[in-house]
Amino acid sequence: MNSKPKILLIYTGGTIGMRKDFETGALKAFNFSKLLHSIPELKLLDCEIDTFSFENPIDSSNMNPEHWAEMVCTIENNYENFDGFVVLHGSDTMSYSASALSFMLENLSKPVIFTGSQLPIGDLRTDAKENLITAIQIASLQEKGKPLIKEVCLYFEYKLYRGNRTTKINAEHFRAFVSPNYPFLVESGVHLKINSELFLQTNERNSLRVHKHLDNNVAIIKMFPGISETVLSAIFNIESLKGIVLETYGAGNAPTEEWFLTLLQKAISKGLRIINVTQCSIGSVSMGQYETSTIMKKLGIISGKDITTEAAITKLMYLLGQNITQDDFKNVFETSLRGEMQ
Repeated sequence: MNSKPKILLIYTGGTIGMRKDFETGALKAFNFSKLLHSIPELKLLDCEIDTFSFENPIDSSNMNPEHWAEMVCTIENNYENFDGFVVLHGSDTMSYSASALSFMLENLSKPVIFTGSQLPIGDLRTDAKENLITAIQIASLQEKGKPLIKEVCLYFEYKLYRGNRTTKINAEHFRAFVSPNYPFLVESGVHLKINSELFLQTNERNSLRVHKHLDNNVAIIKMFPGISETVLSAIFNIESLKGIVLETYGAGNAPTEEWFLTLLQKAISKGLRIINVTQCSIGSVSMGQYETSTIMKKLGIISGKDITTEAAITKLMYLLGQNITQDDFKNVFETSLRGEMQ
């Protein structure tokens, strides 16, 4: 007889684990070890649940690479003892964290599912209970005694998405996240609708490799009509800067003014990695489709294809941390590593 799947809940902070102070009305963290008592429904799940909490839970606005390293260390240290991991996280930067961990956890053979909520778990109308219960249930799914899902995902409002394909679009509604360029993996209704053909395929013979070093000497620049040479030049010439995610128009288009192209050329010649991603929520960069992007292609600008900005910036941090040569960097970035791009 097979034992029940073992799931580790990792609480990093965020709205889901807050409670309202009746005197001040402000939200503050509660004792997370009491979670199982707060949600008796968890006892009905066909799995064993253990919990781990950051010593100092944070608002996700304060998330940074050091916290990502703490998450992956927690998963690494408990990897052999659990069948799946559910990370409770504030929604504001959840897509960044899910993207980062997808790159930091190489050869993952177990689910790491991010979830959270728009309302605290103790609120009368909270979305926290459904998100948490279903995330744990999905993390427990097995086939022939092995985890069904083997990638970093994000579950929110009845949908499971590939984590590095998501972006937060709504601060008000329960449906806070979308995956604009990749279908959902699982949909929760009366039954779980599982699109297993969309799951990331991994070679289980390869053991988990954990990458803890990210280089955050990077920037995101959003192009807009009228952006000045003075501003761009100041950013491009930051001494420690190593990479830029450039949010361009449509299919990857940008100005063809001489000063702009000269700035790009000089930046690339001194080793700056520049990633071209689209500002559009849906679609892909296709450099060379229009004249305005053809020159960028010739200059050696890296195509982000249909990657999200969240995945692009975390992938850039990850690859810079790997010390990949200038010659190889473009090819590696334009290759899908964890299903983050087509």
